[in-house]
Amino acid sequence: MEAERVAEIVERLRAGAGHCACGGRLAALDPLQRHEIFTHLVFDRLERKMRLVESLHREAGENWNVTFYLLYFRTLGDRKNQEAYLELARRVPYKAVLRERLTPHAVEAMLFGASGLLELYRHDDHTLDLRRTFEHLAAKYEIEPMLADSWELSGIRPANHPVLRLAQAAAFFAQDEFVMARAMACRTEGDIRQLFCVEAPAYWRTHYIPGAESDEQPKRIGAFKANIIGINLVAILQFAYGSYTDNESLRESALLLLEKLPAEENRYILAWRERGLRAANAFETQALLQLATEYCAPAKAAASPSESAAEATEKSPSAGLLRLLRPGGRRTSEAASGSARCEECPLGRRIVRDAKIALRGAAMEV
Repeated sequence: MEAERVAEIVERLRAGAGHCACGGRLAALDPLQRHEIFTHLVFDRLERKMRLVESLHREAGENWNVTFYLLYFRTLGDRKNQEAYLELARRVPYKAVLRERLTPHAVEAMLFGASGLLELYRHDDHTLDLRRTFEHLAAKYEIEPMLADSWELSGIRPANHPVLRLAQAAAFFAQDEFVMARAMACRTEGDIRQLFCVEAPAYWRTHYIPGAESDEQPKRIGAFKANIIGINLVAILQFAYGSYTDNESLRESALLLLEKLPAEENRYILAWRERGLRAANAFETQALLQLATEYCAPAKAAASPSESAAEATEKSPSAGLLRLLRPGGRRTSEAASGSARCEECPLGRRIVRDAKIALRGAAMEV
């Protein structure tokens, strides 16, 4: 009888998973109980993101500065161009950026030339100079440019356009040789903004795209984007590097940073809010994103590329990075295909446990 009732509860949870139907139950929990579930979910999410860090760290020859460089570009733009940004970072090596950083125009030229994007726009003196400089540096560093159609440009807001983001990236890496060390030292939202809210070079004050003038205004990475970088780059790398070096203080700093960054705004968080659950900070929104995308969403039939890459890390010298995260932790990708994973979800398990206790209490009264 109990097994049948529990099966019914799980099925009801699955039926409402796509609509965040359990949000009311989560909101009604005692704050300590809710924080316990959020913490479990955040560690789940860190485990998933650490697989990407592991893969990039291996690709970077276990050089953490290069790992930071690769992950910065992947985090810089919109989701649909993540792989294009990452491919660009692979084609313009970090060592070339370091060597040329005292000449910011040279860094800008390498990024623009290698992206292939200059071919799409009308030329002016600035872009022609970028082309000439790139031809020289491409020969010097053996840089092979990408095809312009590697980028998805439709529907992108001007402030988030790849050409503007690349100009800001050039300014970011020209400012300091030790940007990763500065990122590891970030402890507050103010620290994140001070490091990442860089302004594109002077040409971009009157341009959103090359060759087309606009009203003059500074083209600076905004607070919203800087906070996203803080969540998806700084906090992740602090936790990963702290795990790699067995630095518990740095791991704790990563979690505290998430608590100090503001709550994210996206369709998942809006859905939870409509169920009465209002996140207080990025720690809580990261937990809710994990709940929505990894447990409430139908399970995938096959492992994603990042999950496949993660299996390879078990054989790598740095495989301890994941094991340090949560010894004995299960993989979050193991689930039957096509249904929500409510029976594995920390909230779902609590709901089922409470139901069992109630059923047994009722049976004893009878």
